[in-house]
Amino acid sequence: MLRDREYQVPQKLLEESKEEFESAWKQASEEGCGREKFIILVYKKGNPAQQLIVFFPEENKRVGVKPIRILAEKMDEKGIREAILVVRQPLTPLAQTAIKEAMSKMRIEVFAESELIVNITHHELVPKHQPLTDEEKQQLLQRYRMRPTQLPRVQLSDPIPRYFGMRKDDVVKIIRPSETAGRYVTYRLVV
Repeated sequence: MLRDREYQVPQKLLEESKEEFESAWKQASEEGCGREKFIILVYKKGNPAQQLIVFFPEENKRVGVKPIRILAEKMDEKGIREAILVVRQPLTPLAQTAIKEAMSKMRIEVFAESELIVNITHHELVPKHQPLTDEEKQQLLQRYRMRPTQLPRVQLSDPIPRYFGMRKDDVVKIIRPSETAGRYVTYRLVV
């Protein structure tokens, strides 16, 4: 997912086998540091100042405010503006409120572990999706002489916009195979 979002992911993480990961997981559990040891820090290709942190809170029950505060402190220390929080259980209402309050200074996306087990963009029923840059979006709108609100919509909470870390008013290009035309291209506005 990080690579699809155009972040520079260390080669070591990309090449790590399941057995190597399980061994590291077992060792971390024995040492008592658990999931929080597996923090991932990446930066955008071509822009090392734009960093993202992936944080795995230790809690087995519903995630409360404490892990959110720990994450926010780590982000403040390192000057990071974006984060992904991978949780086992849903957030408590207070934790959800804490994330909304932190959104003025930083962006924290929450994913359940179960959502990340399978890469949804590789599923045979999901057509190819490509987020457009602001420049590509403007070219599209000028070419068809339309306003963004005239595009079909996709919800910000849908799996593909969440996977790509899209924001409101971004546009995604969807390429579907077609028996008659070879391929069928549509665009959707994230709302």
